[in-house]
Amino acid sequence: MIKNIIFDFGDVFIDLDKNAPKEFFSRFDIHEMDPEMRQWNLDYERGQLSTSAFVDHYIARFPRLNPISFATAWNSIIQYFPQKRLDWIKELAQSRKYRLFLLSNTNDLHMERVMKNMDESRFIQFKSAFEKFYLSQDLKLRKPNPEIFEYVIRENNLKPNETLFIDDIPENTRAAEKIGLKTWNIKPGKEDITQLFKLKKELF
Repeated sequence: MIKNIIFDFGDVFIDLDKNAPKEFFSRFDIHEMDPEMRQWNLDYERGQLSTSAFVDHYIARFPRLNPISFATAWNSIIQYFPQKRLDWIKELAQSRKYRLFLLSNTNDLHMERVMKNMDESRFIQFKSAFEKFYLSQDLKLRKPNPEIFEYVIRENNLKPNETLFIDDIPENTRAAEKIGLKTWNIKPGKEDITQLFKLKKELF
């Protein structure tokens, strides 16, 4: 029986447009991420690059960019947080039936945009629904590295077979399954987190 639920953030609670950054960057003749750029992105998400250093890397390589145009392109992935999902997680937290955690691969620029899009009050309500709010940039780890799951399990004395991990990326749920977590690889646009107890009732 599930006693603990670990949620991803993007495309689980907040909607993402994963094609938007590519479209924005193409306006500056940046059409694909090469290995060097992917490494910058990974390092930034793991908190190993400051925001200023991260932005400077891109601007130095692509002079047509400036800090504002880069941030606009980078943050274009962040879309809306439907009120029904906020209401749902607040109600679930108030029920005290499960221990709730958030575990997200993210970065400072994205979190700044999330808070602006949601407004401070709604963001605080959301964050308060979780016992712990884990972000890759703070942990210096990112999914699907098994160490990030092991850290959350160890720090909170969770039993993997009593813990459900929900994420939209198959690579992440596969990694979680390998260490014994139950998983739901949610399909954005086809499934909604508010349907959890209907679509995954066999787990509860």
